[in-house]
Amino acid sequence: MIGLGKYIFAIPFLIFGIFHFMNADAMGGMAPGGSIMVYISGLGLILAAISIFIGKLDKLACVLLALLLLLFIILIHAPGLGDEATMQNSMSGLLKDMGLLGGALMAASKAKDNSVIG
Repeated sequence: MIGLGKYIFAIPFLIFGIFHFMNADAMGGMAPGGSIMVYISGLGLILAAISIFIGKLDKLACVLLALLLLLFIILIHAPGLGDEATMQNSMSGLLKDMGLLGGALMAASKAKDNSVIG
């Protein structure tokens, strides 16, 4: 039953990645680099989810996913904390991504494929 957790953990990243492709223009204003960075990060989210699902390069994928989430926290959520109008949404996003970052690091520690990073 615990093995099911990795699949449940990966599903939101697959969905978030698809949303990045569906809403790239709307999200582009929030991302440094605009829409192109939304597409690139969306692809990263989808590839991380697939890697976790199939168990290939999953340790590397989870470490890179944690790095991506850290960048989201620093570049997207943290700047919004200084504005009263966006502070609540920014804090919610920051805390969500912080929790997911921790989950990605835990998943990396349990990953089976150590072929790229040990």
